[in-house]
Formats: sequence, structure tokens, C-alpha cells
Amino acid sequence: MTTILAGMQGSLLVLKSSKDGWKVHESLMGTHPESIAFDPINPGTAYCGTFGEGIWKTADGGQNWDKVGKGFISSPNVTSVSVSPLEKGTEGSNVVYAGTEPSEFYRSDDGGHSWKRMISLNNLSSSQSWSFPPRPWTHHVRWIEPDVNSPGYVFVAIEAGALVQSHDGGRTWIDRVKQGPYDTHTLATHRKAPRRLYSSAGDGYFESFDYGETWNKPIAGLKHHYLYGLGVDSQDPQTVIVSASSGAWQAHYAEDAKSFIYRRSEDPREWELISKGLPEPGGTMISILVASSKNAGEFYAVSNRGIFCSTDSGISWKALDIPWPREYHSQHPWSLAIEEE
Repeated sequence: MTTILAGMQGSLLVLKSSKDGWKVHESLMGTHPESIAFDPINPGTAYCGTFGEGIWKTADGGQNWDKVGKGFISSPNVTSVSVSPLEKGTEGSNVVYAGTEPSEFYRSDDGGHSWKRMISLNNLSSSQSWSFPPRPWTHHVRWIEPDVNSPGYVFVAIEAGALVQSHDGGRTWIDRVKQGPYDTHTLATHRKAPRRLYSSAGDGYFESFDYGETWNKPIAGLKHHYLYGLGVDSQDPQTVIVSASSGAWQAHYAEDAKSFIYRRSEDPREWELISKGLPEPGGTMISILVASSKNAGEFYAVSNRGIFCSTDSGISWKALDIPWPREYHSQHPWSLAIEEE
């Protein structure tokens, strides 16, 4: 069974596969789901960070949700949440990380019951220059990526201003490097490519092969350089897809939306524009992308035009056969998570 959780602007879509197709319902009505993460060792357990309503947890695949973090997380604006694939916590759960606006970083070792702020993040030198352009008086933790190869290694993208890292689960931090991405939206690591980082950023596409000490920008063929979503084939670290636009306005605002999906692999090594089975770029807000963790060559994408799946490494796509109300066409999805049993 496959469970898909998609964060729309005012609710969370919960999709479950069945022999009769997809069963769909809305949950967390009235919230703004910013980030979703499944616990890899507890099927059906997931966390959802919302902008304005804090962090929520489900233990039944999204059917029911309970608010967690009250009294521990100071801001109701939880902009990123992630579950470590390697770090074991207590009570049979893995370590959970959460980030907020303004930028604060939290860690839970007991499945979200209690949280500890890792205050040293805010002592980094670069923190003096962090600023989110649409709201320049603030900034937030846009992405948290626990490394899939080294326990305790966790990478945090601040929007905007820094990509930083910790090697001890958030207790101490290493600041950004000058040549690294400034505005990372999505970051990935890969089990078959230790030390490799993939960054889809507002300032382009970046890769590192040494845990972020040095970076390069392989952009041949990439005609649009404002990047947002990112997916890497679970079985092939050379196959990468990104969502792109010419700028933030065309990416995120329905009235001028125009976005694209690109693909890059070992052959060809340049980025290729992908369109088969996808909606027209005009009117399509930038997609959130997820790679299946179990099925080689399988990717999912969500935009205001629907939820799409590719089973051939991103070359062609097909829309999921689900209801897509007219009001969704003007909504910007912000998060997507997949669990496959």
C-alpha cells in the first residue's frame, strides 16, 4: 500500500492506494502544511509542520492527527520537519528534527513528546545576515536533511542565507562556505553516494562530493535557474530531477506561474527539459518532488495542476486519477511525502 501526504495551502491531502484506486480525504483543515516526514521505522507514523499551527503527528497514516511540541517549540510557524533514518531515539522511534520561523532548530528523541532547542545554530557568524526576501525582517529553516550514511550528520538550509551542518545531531554547527548555495530550497543525500550533497536552490543547482567543503554547479542544459523541488533516484545517484522557473514570482504566484521540470543522468550528462505527461508550463506553479525510497526510477510531483507519478526515471509522467477541485488550481502545494509498504 502507498500513502501520499500532500500539503496544500489550507489542508493536508491524504491518499491511500487500494485495489479500487486511490482513496482521498482532507485532514488538518485550516492549517498551512509546510513540511511532512514519515518515520522510516514506524509505518503510518508521520509529522507535519504547519505555518501558524505548530507541529502535528499521526500514527495511522494520516487519518488522525495530534498536536505535539506545545510548551517546547516557541514559534507556531514550523517550516521544516524531518526524521533521521539512522539515529535511534527512545520509545521505538527515530530522532525527529524541526525548524521554525524565525530560525530555530529543535530535536526530539522521544517521538515528538518533548523537544530540545539546539541553540548553538543561532550563534553562527552567518546568522547576522540571514533574511527571507518577501519578509526581510525574518528568516526560517527551509530544509532539514539528516544524512542517510552517517548518524548525527544533519544539514540545515536557512531561507535565505546559509546551508550549514552539524555532525553531532544539532549540538554544534559548521557554518556555510563562501562558494556554497545561498538559498537552498531542497537538499538530498544518497545511500549509494556517501558524502555527496544535492542542492536545489534559488541561486541554481549545486553539488558537493565532500560533505559541502567544496561545491560545483553543473548547469549545462538548464535554461531556468530558480530551482525548488528535487528528487534523486533511490537506486541511481546519477539520476536527478528538479523543478525550475525563471524567478520566484513565476514559480510561486498563480497569476504569472510558469514552471518546468528538468532531468539529468549519466547519459546524457546535461539537463533535459521533461514534458511528457506533465501539464503545460504556463499556469503551473513550481512542483514539489519526491523520489520513491523503494522503487527504482519512481518519482512523484505535486503542483496546483495535480499529483503526478513517473516510473521511468522521470522521463514520462502520468496524473493520478483523483479528484482535483477547481480551488486547488489556485493553491500552491508546499510539501509532499510518500510511504510505501
